[in-house]
Amino acid sequence: MTSNHVVFFDTTLRDGEQSPGCSMTTQEKLTMAHALEDLGVDIIEAGFAMASEGDFAAIATITQAIRKPRIASLARAKTEDIEMAARSLQFAGRPRIHIFLASSDLHLEYKLKISRQEALDLTAESIRHARTFVDDVEFSPEDATRSDRDFLVEMVGIAVEAGATTINMPDTVGYSTPEEYGRMFAEVRERIPAIDAQGIVLSSHCHDDLGLAVANSLAAIQSGARQVECTINGIGERAGNAALEEIAAALFVRGDHYGRSTSIKLEKLYATSQVLGQIITFHPSPNKAIVGDNAFAHESGIHQHGMLANPLCYEIMTPALVGVAKTSLVLGKHSGRAALRNRLEQLGFALDREELQQTYYRFVALADRKKNIYDQDLIGLLPDQIRERRHVPVAELD
Repeated sequence: MTSNHVVFFDTTLRDGEQSPGCSMTTQEKLTMAHALEDLGVDIIEAGFAMASEGDFAAIATITQAIRKPRIASLARAKTEDIEMAARSLQFAGRPRIHIFLASSDLHLEYKLKISRQEALDLTAESIRHARTFVDDVEFSPEDATRSDRDFLVEMVGIAVEAGATTINMPDTVGYSTPEEYGRMFAEVRERIPAIDAQGIVLSSHCHDDLGLAVANSLAAIQSGARQVECTINGIGERAGNAALEEIAAALFVRGDHYGRSTSIKLEKLYATSQVLGQIITFHPSPNKAIVGDNAFAHESGIHQHGMLANPLCYEIMTPALVGVAKTSLVLGKHSGRAALRNRLEQLGFALDREELQQTYYRFVALADRKKNIYDQDLIGLLPDQIRERRHVPVAELD
């Protein structure tokens, strides 16, 4: 793996599934895992084996069907969790145990009720125990961004000494900013030389409580993170996780800025998003970047005119790049004559300048009263003599 390659760790089936309305059956998880494999995801976090029999079964099933990506199973820094994770991964070609333990004083005092020293001891013990089962162990100091920096560095150092091969520093509650998050990665790398010397992979995992999950993830990548943890459509706890499709698209479209490569097949992003939407109880918001219904839709007359002249005027990527069929020029009250003429010509009606002007007046009046304008509505606006030039049965317009 080159230093400029970013590994995509997808946690749709674990952290994503924890979001309300996102529960999946074992079969649904398997369907999603196949879609993630086709997408080119490097690592799939298939579940939290200790959480339930269903999660254990899903992980075990996925390990037998999915061969290209690594399969990870989450575990707390507890012996029983680690051993359960190991059993769930027994059929995996390339298994990973992902251990997490809180590093912030807030979590240590109120949630775990243990001291800093106890947390450090558990870190070392749990990683060493996991290494008896697998060679690939990831460690996450939970709530890293709200942790005392000296203590975080101490915990990460101990994790590296104990044999962790990937260190993930999560913004568990979506608290950080890009500048802060990037600095954290840079500082940890600087203060623990073994990370670079031993080729330890640093990983980001961001939540979207302040709407900064993707920005924070990209900041981490710029500061040396070579793995990014994310989910399809950005699903996850509370406001969600960093959206895989947004990070992948940003790294490609702004390759001049980031200079990073990935294994993600961008043309499969939209299809993968749709698979998830069909499995869980909701699809992405229409204005969702990359995969939302409106991501490549234009209603403004100024934008539509520019798009007809040259799509680059208002689109920084082609719809085909991410697997969307085509750009959509939506006709509404903000649309202009150029878009109206374009759609009428597609329907087989060529209007001269005066005819277009009169039809446009009627169109604007209709659009002020009606939210959705259909092809039948457009044809209905045309005078009889224009409609007679070409008869289009209603059935052909559906």
